[in-house]
Amino acid sequence: MSSRKSFLLRISPDLYRELEGWSQQELRSVNAQIEYLLKQAVARRGRPVPTDPPAEKEKDSR
Repeated sequence: MSSRKSFLLRISPDLYRELEGWSQQELRSVNAQIEYLLKQAVARRGRPVPTDPPAEKEKDSR
């Protein structure tokens, strides 16, 4: 299983509604939309954009 960092994010209901609408237009979940926007912001700062670790394949239990 991939290791991903979970954390609590508190935002205003108005901002959440905007993100929710935007994410629906781009066929993403709100979480995926926030991650996409954060990666764009990191790239604009000239930093290397972190990539997701490859998913581990399930081992065959034969």
